[in-house]
Parts: sequence; structure tokens; C-alpha cells
Amino acid sequence: MTRTREILGQLIAYPTVSADSNLALIEHLAGLLADAGARVEVFRDPSGGKANLFATIGPDIDGGILLSGHSDVVPVADQAWTSDPWAMVERDGRLYGRGTCDMKGFIAAAVALAPVYAQKAIARPIHFAVTHDEEIGCLGAQALAPLLQARGVKPRVAIIGEPTLMRVIEGHKGCYEYSVHFTGLEGHGSAPERGVNAVEYAVRYVARLLELREALKALAPPDSRFEPPWTTINTGALVGGVAHNVIAGKARVDWEMRPAQPGDADLVKADLHEFCTHHLLPGMRAVAPMADIITEVIGEVDGLIPTSENEAREIALALTGANGAGLVPFGTEAGIFQAMGMQAVICGPGSIEQAHKPDEFIALEQLAEGIRFLERLGDRLQVAP
Repeated sequence: MTRTREILGQLIAYPTVSADSNLALIEHLAGLLADAGARVEVFRDPSGGKANLFATIGPDIDGGILLSGHSDVVPVADQAWTSDPWAMVERDGRLYGRGTCDMKGFIAAAVALAPVYAQKAIARPIHFAVTHDEEIGCLGAQALAPLLQARGVKPRVAIIGEPTLMRVIEGHKGCYEYSVHFTGLEGHGSAPERGVNAVEYAVRYVARLLELREALKALAPPDSRFEPPWTTINTGALVGGVAHNVIAGKARVDWEMRPAQPGDADLVKADLHEFCTHHLLPGMRAVAPMADIITEVIGEVDGLIPTSENEAREIALALTGANGAGLVPFGTEAGIFQAMGMQAVICGPGSIEQAHKPDEFIALEQLAEGIRFLERLGDRLQVAP
């Protein structure tokens, strides 16, 4: 516990809000893992200001176990913290600081055990992945995936240490987020037929989203364990216009969907493309040929689909002593690793109820439970998969 707390305090001191660089934290972790004997790779993003880390301890073979966590945290601006969010403090059996539970606690525990893994990883390698920008679309993991595919040596099992109170989680819906930009033609509000009101077309687009949301309920898989069991759609924002008496020339719709099954996202996107192409744009361009509707993809992250065979689930159940695995409503990077062919599970210390809030904390008993889980995992590295 002492070493984990030391490392966690160091990680909290790096203010790795998604809008800012995570390079200093990644370099720090790279040094700790290299000192433990890991083979470390750091992959910078095109801007050079962000990076993913991938490290391996043990033989250079397929079938390893991947421990994964994201380095970025949500902002603290306008939150009422009672202590410095970037300086970990202990109070009443809890460690406070931004990222303590989401999810630097898991990362700290995994890295603290790297020297132990170096002694035990005889027959099976263990890998560490620390990514950037999970909070804004899992951008880091999506960039890391093709790089790992190209390496040739692939992990078999992925354990994503998001805070689940150490419950074993085998599934969650995907999360697809979009901003749709409408460009119309401004004019005087007294002659609306002479302009193209971007807000009005955005409203029609939202109405179509609502129709699709209802239609998706009928497509819910009969055996779905999700709550609700169908793919959901949510309109987060509609922004546009400048004044009461001006035809709105610009508008934006922010929306998301959370697919409950493969295929639903493609159905929704195809329907919206047809609706814009054949119903909205012709009317807009009949008045203003330059009018347009542009869809900006903020993030498309696949869900984690429960499967009948899942070694990651079986390992986590054995290590925790739990009788079964559950589902969660929030998204993670697990689906990205599953899409690469890994068997994935989510299991980590802390509660998601504390994530993203002021005075975020992880209970010391939860951190200790996570450490025990990772200690027992080391024994799995002495036996070939």
C-alpha cells in the first residue's frame, strides 16, 4: 500500500485535464516501469502534446494480460473543492484528489506491482497501457489500437481498471457523439421565405432524432441485459441564431446515441444521411445553393459486448471471488480492446459515484482491495495461457 500511495500522490500532482498535455505524467510512468524492467514504448499524438504508453514485462509472446487505464481527468474549474485537487490528501480513510478513483488509483497500484510482476512473468507477459483523452471520446485508445495490431504480438486478456468497487463488469453500451452544423442564409425576420433558417432545419433534424429514438425501442434484443434494453438517443444541445428578428444563418445540434447491439448505429446514421440528403438539403439549397449540413464526429466508441467465452471475466471472477459479472451504464475503452480480438473485462477500485465531482476520492479499503486483486493476478503469469 505504501508504494501505491506514493505513486498515486505523484500522479495526482500532474494536472492532466483532457484539454492539456499528459506528457510529464507519461514520462514519469515510463521511468518507473523501465526501472522495474519493462520494455516501454511511448506513442505521441500528431500534435506532440499528448501520448500513450505501452509497456511489457515478461516473454515476447502472444497471450498476455493487459492492464489498462487512462491518464486524463475532467476539469476542476467551477467546482467547490475543500482541498487542492492536485495535491492528494488523506481524510477519514479516504484519499482525495482529482483522478484518485478515475482512474489514477488503479494505474498507481498496477505500476507499484511492476517489480513483482518482473519476478513472476515467466510463462505469460503482462502489459500496461496508459492512454490519453478517454474522457473526450477515447481518442488515445483508438489511436493505440492500430499500433498494437501492427506489432504482431497481441495480448489475449484486457482488464480495464475503471472504478467499479471491484465488481466484475462484462458489458456496457457504446457511445457515439456528434455535432451537426447547419449553414443557412440570414435575412430580415419579416421575410422568412427569403432566407434559410438554420435553426428551423435543426429543429426538423431533432424531430427526426426523436422518431428514431422511439423506433429503436422496438429493436431491443429480447435477451438484452442493458437498462434500458434498447439503443438510446439524447439531444444534448441546440444552439443557433443571433436575434429575434434575424433569420438564423447558423445552428448546431449536439447529440449522442448509445448502441445496445451491433448494427443499430449504422441504421441510425444511414437514416439521418438519407433524411438530410433527400428531405432537408433540397429545400435549403432551393433558396441558398451554399446552404449545408455538416456532421462532425466527436467520438464513436464501441460498447463492450458480453460473450459466452471470456477469459478476462473468468480471471477476474476467480481473483475477486464474485459469483457473476454485471453491466454498467457508463462507457469505457474496453470495447476498443475487444474489437482488437482481446477478451475484456472492467474491474477497478473506487466508485464511479465519486468520479467527475468536487472532492473526488478513493477509499483506502478500496485501494487495498485493488492491490490484493493485482497481487493475485501475478500468479497467473507463471502459467502459460
